[in-house]
Amino acid sequence: MAEEVWVGTWRPHRPRGPIMALYSSPGPKYLIPPTMGFVKHTPTKLRAPAYSFRGAPMLLAENCSPGPRYSVNSKILRTGKDLGPAYSILGRYHTKTTLTPGPGDYFPEKSTKHVFDSAPSHSISARTKTFRVDSTPGPAAYMLPMVMGPHTVGKVSQPSFSIKGRSKLGSFSDDLHKTPGPAAYHQTDVQVTKFKAPQYTMAARVEPPGDKTLKPGPGAHSPEKVTMTKPCAPVVSFGIKHSDYMTPLVVDVD
Repeated sequence: MAEEVWVGTWRPHRPRGPIMALYSSPGPKYLIPPTMGFVKHTPTKLRAPAYSFRGAPMLLAENCSPGPRYSVNSKILRTGKDLGPAYSILGRYHTKTTLTPGPGDYFPEKSTKHVFDSAPSHSISARTKTFRVDSTPGPAAYMLPMVMGPHTVGKVSQPSFSIKGRSKLGSFSDDLHKTPGPAAYHQTDVQVTKFKAPQYTMAARVEPPGDKTLKPGPGAHSPEKVTMTKPCAPVVSFGIKHSDYMTPLVVDVD
């Protein structure tokens, strides 16, 4: 009669893998984002702008000004400077002159090995420094560990004890009469316990701001040596004598 309950060849059996229907739900573990406020607002709803309140400003101290320590120029008014036109003399501008090589700076006679075919030349270098043979340590450089005492290596040592010196505190040599006398104490300042009178200090004299750099005087200029804006006589330089039998250096320029 039990076989007539089931239709077909299927019979109930244990599943091969995990099925979610066999497990219960996690319950109220997940929270829905709120729709009120600004922090952690749900992204599916519109969020209105949020404003914050600022705290009260700090009260300014009554003695925040430095006092009459700054010297204000009498020619500076509320609307600006009340000064006439002032002019200053600057130094002469230095022009950069480039030094070009002259005819005596070239040596065409040394260009033979670069223009004509020449035999290969070799140089002899110095002898290389070989390794020292006696650079390894000798037998006297090694020392075997001690086998006696507490500092043995690889051996079992017996417990060792040391004798400590006698302490001077509480012994017969301790002098208990070495106490400080009246001269060892300093007198306390009266202004610590009583009212202190006001004290004032004198500051140094304030120097007005200005340019302290050294300016050239009339003797530092030399108008008679100027040749950049005035006519100058022609200057001719002498070259070197070349040989008529030496082929000149010809460089092909494509």
